[in-house]
Amino acid sequence: MIFVADESVDQPIVARLRADGHLVEAVSELSPGITDDEVLSRATDQGAVLMTADKDFGELIYRQGRASTGVVLLRLFGLAAGTKADIVCRVVQAHAAELSGAFSVIEHGQVRIRRPIR
Repeated sequence: MIFVADESVDQPIVARLRADGHLVEAVSELSPGITDDEVLSRATDQGAVLMTADKDFGELIYRQGRASTGVVLLRLFGLAAGTKADIVCRVVQAHAAELSGAFSVIEHGQVRIRRPIR
């Protein structure tokens, strides 16, 4: 899969996704400090799924009606970075076909996938 990882995504998650063969553009590496609008546009323009820990993207998509090719919201507070990476990669492996075009939330012990995004 192709992902754009927002600055809020831990580096071990980015590294693990790449090691698993996914293409990941990390905002923190290429364009730190860009706005949420720019991050969402970048992901959409590339046909990538946006991965973030920032709930503001739900606002952009559901309240403002912004287009998206998919969002994965990480809600994994208090877990070690390696544990977060393990969880995220297991979910991506198990649900890859469902993530495009959906707004998904990954929590410890739970995955919610809401389809479709407008």
